[in-house]
Amino acid sequence: LACRLRRGAGSRLGSSPAACSHLRLVPVPVGSLLSSYGWYILLAAVAVYLLAQKVSQSLAARPSSRPGAADAAVEPDVVVRRQEALAAARLRMQEELNAQAERYKEKQRQLEEEKRRQKIAMWESMQEGKSYKGNLKLNQQEVESGASTSSAVPKSKPNKKPLRGGG
Repeated sequence: LACRLRRGAGSRLGSSPAACSHLRLVPVPVGSLLSSYGWYILLAAVAVYLLAQKVSQSLAARPSSRPGAADAAVEPDVVVRRQEALAAARLRMQEELNAQAERYKEKQRQLEEEKRRQKIAMWESMQEGKSYKGNLKLNQQEVESGASTSSAVPKSKPNKKPLRGGG
C-alpha cells in the first residue's frame, strides 16, 4: 500500500519505481501452493509419520547392542563368575591341546625309530649279500600288521575274462 501511494505520488515527489521492486518478488501465495500440491504434501507427511512410528517401535523392541550390558553394571559378581568360567575353559582347552601335541610327538618319535630300525636292517642285509628290497617289504608288512589292530581282509581280484579269445 505504501508503494502504491508512493507510486501515485512518485510522479509528483520524484521517487522511482525501483524503490518498491523488493515487494514484487513476493513468493507464490501459500494458498495456491496448497491448491496445486496439497494432496502430495499430505500423503508425504503421513508417510513420514508412519515411517517414524515404525522406526521408533523397532528401536524400542530391539535389545541393546551388547547383551548383558545393563546386567554388568548392576551385578559385578556375575561378570566375575563369567570371566572365571571363561578362564577355566581356556585352561582346559590349552591342556587338551598340550596333551594332543605330546601324543603327536610320541607318535613321530616311534615312526622315526621304526624307520631307523628298517635302515639298520637294510644295511645288515646288504652286508650279508641279501636283497634288501625283499627284507624291506617284509618289515613294512610287519609294521602295518602291528599298527593296524582291525582285521582287514584283503580283497580278492575277480576272475577276469581275457580280452581275446583263446584261439
